Amino acid sequence: MKRLLFGFVVGVVTGAGGYWYWQEGPGQAHLGQAADSVAAGAGKARDSLRETFSDLSVSNITEELSRTSMVVREKARSAGHSIADATANARVTAAVKGRLVAEPGLSAFSINVDTTDGLVTLSGKVSSHEQVGRAVKLALDTEGVRKVISTLQVSAVK
Repeated sequence: MKRLLFGFVVGVVTGAGGYWYWQEGPGQAHLGQAADSVAAGAGKARDSLRETFSDLSVSNITEELSRTSMVVREKARSAGHSIADATANARVTAAVKGRLVAEPGLSAFSINVDTTDGLVTLSGKVSSHEQVGRAVKLALDTEGVRKVISTLQVSAVK
């Protein structure tokens, strides 16, 4: 009983200290600096995109085509979509992996997760058919997942 009470008190003190650090202490300054840095980076990206897309005249495009044989504006747009797709895929993969790690009885280290445009592929080895079902259900219940393909093999997990 004393250990439980001691653990509770330590948890409350740790939580209060963490709250103070991030809300009112030195951690707040770090958060403010990070927010300013992100805002400055977003502003630079916005300005760069405005500059790239601001000169959409026929003469500018014709001149650029004759000089480089391609329109850079289209490349920038394609790169933006590729970056957005890659980050969305990474976010979904991380979310599924996190849910697998948190699930008791599933060996998340034996399950590989790959995501492409909301399609999640689970591969690796698990020890039962029930674990295959639980892994698929966890993946399907994750935000951003629209379809799950499981190639999980049932065998003795080492």
